Amino acid sequence: MTVPTEHVEHVTFVSEFRRRWPGVRIFAIPNGGHRHKATAQKLQGEGVCKGVPDLYIPAWHTWVEMKRQKGGRLSPEQKDWIEYLEGIGDTVIIGYGWVDAIEKINGIDDSR
Repeated sequence: MTVPTEHVEHVTFVSEFRRRWPGVRIFAIPNGGHRHKATAQKLQGEGVCKGVPDLYIPAWHTWVEMKRQKGGRLSPEQKDWIEYLEGIGDTVIIGYGWVDAIEKINGIDDSR
């Protein structure tokens, strides 16, 4: 069995999230990906920070870090951001695949 890429998991999660919670806004944080060095420097100057979670759900003060179903690991920068965000009272979930992320979001939604 082929494990889907993080990109595929990410796109599937966002699609499913928007289908299940159509009135709740979710958006991506464009921190990842390979860029030309000049573009990366420009974005850093604009405030892009390494390690910030992939997605944010403002109404729920919830961040989502997407990983592959198997083999996905958090970087030290991601761990630092997660600790900071949870320390200020936000919720952070780490979804190992889109199904895991939806299940964890269901747990948050059920508690509202």
